[in-house]
Amino acid sequence: MIMTASTISVDVLRLHFGAAVQENVSLAPYTSARIGGLVDVLVTVKSADELADVTKVIWEYEMPYYIIGGGSNVLVSDKGLRGVVVLNRAKEVRFESGDQPTVWCESGVIFSNLANRCASKAMAGLEWAATVPGTIGGAVYGNAGAFGGEISENLIWAEMLTKNGREKFSAEQMGYGYRASVLKRGEINAIVLSALLRLKNSNKEEVSVKIEEFSERRKATQPPGASMGSMFKNPAGDHAGRLIEAAELKGTRIGNAEISKLHGNFFINHGETKAEDIHALIRLVQKTVSEKFGVALELEVELVGEW
Repeated sequence: MIMTASTISVDVLRLHFGAAVQENVSLAPYTSARIGGLVDVLVTVKSADELADVTKVIWEYEMPYYIIGGGSNVLVSDKGLRGVVVLNRAKEVRFESGDQPTVWCESGVIFSNLANRCASKAMAGLEWAATVPGTIGGAVYGNAGAFGGEISENLIWAEMLTKNGREKFSAEQMGYGYRASVLKRGEINAIVLSALLRLKNSNKEEVSVKIEEFSERRKATQPPGASMGSMFKNPAGDHAGRLIEAAELKGTRIGNAEISKLHGNFFINHGETKAEDIHALIRLVQKTVSEKFGVALELEVELVGEW
């Protein structure tokens, strides 16, 4: 029998993590767009400690890897991924009340769920996140934001695994910019394990009303259905959705992939959509907007796998 890199990866990971390791798994069910091919190895972790342990083994054996939490803001290739995907289901949450309340959460916590839990405890500060897809880990990684809020404003520190071990990074050390950080820019190699976020004391009704207001605004302006979230970053002083609408591309369809008629910066999977169809729409939008307006739209979504 010929031992391939993936065979060795499976054997090593199974030795350490047993039934948490699966082979040749479709990634489509684990992405918000419901799109994606097979990954060689999928490892599911259920705590920050497990995430750290798996990552250490991956690094030790120099396995190619990718971490998926909520699976938003990613477009996984139809050809899938070679190597290991770590499915982050680390979801412990701890609230600290007092004059300056905080919440500590593991990186696999769904951000929108956390915002609603804060409301139930009469704690404010994360209302803007109640409609944000994805996990705390993804939000820390990409400086997620909505309705004028960003995680950079709430973050006290993020605990990360680096080659030196577990370290805490302040918001300043994260080097945040618009949908960017030292992690997303590839300036450091680290994995987000957990985060401590600052909150404010309030009352349940006030926080809930604000969340409902943001939710209604989101429903009125953004389409339902399977999508990756915002496809492109907003260029300075403008909005990607406005440019796509001005280029008369809303409603454009390739296969079962469509540029939303409601909001041009959302691409919808109408069922059994191929990643390549979404990718073709991306190229069409970038080409058309560049030709008509001289603006180079930059992806907010990450292209993952073999293209």
